[in-house]
Amino acid sequence: MQNAAMDSTTRDLPAAELRDLFANSDPVDTWSKARQIVQSISPDIDLTGVRNVFDDALRLFDGTYPGYSRIQTPYHDLRHTLDVFMCSVRLLHGVHLSGNLLSDEEISLVLAAALLHDLGYAQKSDEAEGSGAQHTQTHVSRGIAFMALNLSKWHLPASWNTPLTLIMRCTELNHNLSHLGFPDPRIRLLGQIVGSADLIGQMADRAYLEKLLFLYLEFEEANLGNFQDMHDLLKKTRGFYELIRKTFDGELGGIYHRLNYHFKNWVGIDRNFYLESVERNIAYLDRVIMLHEDEWLSMLKRNGIVDSIRQISSTVP
Repeated sequence: MQNAAMDSTTRDLPAAELRDLFANSDPVDTWSKARQIVQSISPDIDLTGVRNVFDDALRLFDGTYPGYSRIQTPYHDLRHTLDVFMCSVRLLHGVHLSGNLLSDEEISLVLAAALLHDLGYAQKSDEAEGSGAQHTQTHVSRGIAFMALNLSKWHLPASWNTPLTLIMRCTELNHNLSHLGFPDPRIRLLGQIVGSADLIGQMADRAYLEKLLFLYLEFEEANLGNFQDMHDLLKKTRGFYELIRKTFDGELGGIYHRLNYHFKNWVGIDRNFYLESVERNIAYLDRVIMLHEDEWLSMLKRNGIVDSIRQISSTVP
């Protein structure tokens, strides 16, 4: 008979529960799951301010925020923000359980930063052109400016401007945490949580490979990257993942390993289901990129994304 420790590392989640881990398309359900986890850490935490940020993020994505157009970036959509938000919740829970206890304020800073990190893709009503992807290189700065203007509206302390700015900076492309000048190591830790969740949260999405086709369109609009076409981006994603693994274990401090603590506590299984999902995606990617260019699309079947791409792009056969 296996001992309990061995069983907790080898046992699988039922397929429906595993799918539910990464099913963050419903804001009501996502908020409910997040609140439950956070309240397991701090039953009396006041999430009013974070909920205000959450509601305004939804308004920016559905086009009901006054003075702004709906966020239209196809890759950095609402689902992406909810994925990162939910991964941040699970990761901060794991960090807390590992013995690095987080205060209510630190928890709220992580949640708010995760919600805010991509809101810079939003365009004001008079910014008529483009999907917002043209702001890829400046979207974090734009999001920080949006945050600074709205802290008081959300009933969040003005003193949160600096930590939120630094935490959000940890999600920038080619970020280097050593250049950010954290005033104390606790804010660096919070930045590592959100920076890690931004990467592993999106790459664990079951439709990550399909969504890379949307990312190609964003890069094309932003004039970023050196990709010949969508297939070329897929081929180069393997190298990107190798660099990301070094970032996870380097400047992001190996924080992603703390997800094991969350899953051991929450579902009784000592495994990192996010990392496992990412590695399944990358293993499947290795099969896709071995195919001839007129065959690889047949391997990408989730969420009807390929059909959507064909409707909006002339670069896909």
